[in-house]
Amino acid sequence: MKIALSNSFKKDYKKLPVRIQKLLDGQLLMLLENSRYPSLRIKKIQGHRSIWEGRITQSYRFTFEKINDTYFIRRAGTHPILNNP
Repeated sequence: MKIALSNSFKKDYKKLPVRIQKLLDGQLLMLLENSRYPSLRIKKIQGHRSIWEGRITQSYRFTFEKINDTYFIRRAGTHPILNNP
C-alpha cells in the first residue's frame, strides 16, 4: 500500500499543532505497516460508503479512502471534520 494526500488534507495538516502533526505522521506510518493496529481505531464513517476514519488522539481524527493499493488521506482535525470527511 501507499499513501496519497488530498489538497484538503495538506491545508488541514498545516493548521494542526506541531505535536499533533508528529503524532499523525506516526499514525500514517502505522496505517501503512498494519492497518489493524489497535491505536488507529479504524472504522467506516456512517453514511459514507468508502470513507474511513482513524484516530490521532482522543480529540483528533483523520479520514481516508482505500483506492486500489492506495490510502487517499482526505482530512485531519478535531471531531467536526467527520461532518465533512
